Amino acid sequence: MTTKFEELGLSAEITKALKENGFEAPFPIQQEAIPFILRGIDVIGQAHTGTGKTAAFALPILTKIKRRGPVQVVILTPTRELTVQVTAEIEKFARYTGIRAVSIYGGQSIGIQYNQLRKGVQIVIATPGRLIDHIKRGSVSLEEVKFAVLDEADRMLDMGFVDDIKYILSYMRKDRQTCLFSATMPREVLRLAQEYMVDPKEIRLNEKELSLDTIDQSYLVVHEKEKFKHLCNFIRNKNERQTIVFAATKQRTHRLASELKQEGFKAITIHGDLSQVQRDSAMYKFRKGFEDILVATDIAARGIDVPAVGHVINYDIPADPLIYFHRIGRTARAGGAGKAISLVSQDRVDDFGRILKTTGKPIHKLNEEMGIEIPVTPQYVHRDYRQRHGGSNYRRYNNTDYSNGYRNNAYSNNYSGYRSRGPSYNSKESQRQYTRGGRAQ
Repeated sequence: MTTKFEELGLSAEITKALKENGFEAPFPIQQEAIPFILRGIDVIGQAHTGTGKTAAFALPILTKIKRRGPVQVVILTPTRELTVQVTAEIEKFARYTGIRAVSIYGGQSIGIQYNQLRKGVQIVIATPGRLIDHIKRGSVSLEEVKFAVLDEADRMLDMGFVDDIKYILSYMRKDRQTCLFSATMPREVLRLAQEYMVDPKEIRLNEKELSLDTIDQSYLVVHEKEKFKHLCNFIRNKNERQTIVFAATKQRTHRLASELKQEGFKAITIHGDLSQVQRDSAMYKFRKGFEDILVATDIAARGIDVPAVGHVINYDIPADPLIYFHRIGRTARAGGAGKAISLVSQDRVDDFGRILKTTGKPIHKLNEEMGIEIPVTPQYVHRDYRQRHGGSNYRRYNNTDYSNGYRNNAYSNNYSGYRSRGPSYNSKESQRQYTRGGRAQ
């Protein structure tokens, strides 16, 4: 029997807002977490992106806090985009409560945020660095905070926010209720929970099953120089829903977006070097459908919630399998369906092999049905060349050591992401980009 939101103990104002926004029944993470949070129990929640984690902590908190008064809730997020997204969700749920929420993040004028805080807010959704700025300025007080939420905690620790998080928590009352939500639970996150949470209830959904049931996953192994042609074909053959294309570096996003526009597509980029105004503008155009394709670095792999996204295309394969799953989680949001296609160049076969081993669901290989021969990987080509021409004298080719495989070259030592420059890139310029700036997001 399906549980209804009314049965979970939420306030009438909250359930009214949920109905108006088309929320009929809770998702599993919501059904599990809401009762514990309402009872005052600390909660560690793990579930995939797009499964309703925001509502899982926001709904019970909105039911419990005072309608007026000082800041009572602090929600920490790793990125500006996720901060804005969570704030929008909370404002939607809080429509009839009179509770006010504010976004605090770097890139926006601190004066604007100061004026919003002065008007009185009960919930602060913030990135750690900018919240610390306000704490030091005295523009926000955390003395009356009763609820602390760490959203996407694993990502915050990956980005080096652990000391900032501890600093912020030290300003809060000891008897607060703390909730931690994330898509993954590495040891560092659990250590943080052990230090700052009291007898938390752990809710781990789909812990071992990393793939999403509603996503049709497939991949194509091709030469690097053939990837753009196939990218265009996949986009042309899709339906009218929007597409996110993931690239390894900001330089790649610009080049891909430019080439897609030359092919007649409407494309826009988003990456970490854009100003907040530029990022907000890009996301606004994409959400409103003015642009069909968002070409992004992994900054968009978390916190970007656009329900119309029907396709995710991995133009560059990530080295970390978890990043792959966060990327494809941008489609099939909140129980919908979507497709994820990966273009695997010959030097990234090993990386994609780790993804294939990690997922519990099959990822369909497209080469045979499309009649495309799988390229021979460079290490085997040069191994055969050495054997035919006298072995060790051909150990080094073009100043690159292939004796232990393709990954021992100069580029892979400097950048763990995109390793193959491809023939369409000027060698000197691409070397500067992919060895100096490859890690930038």
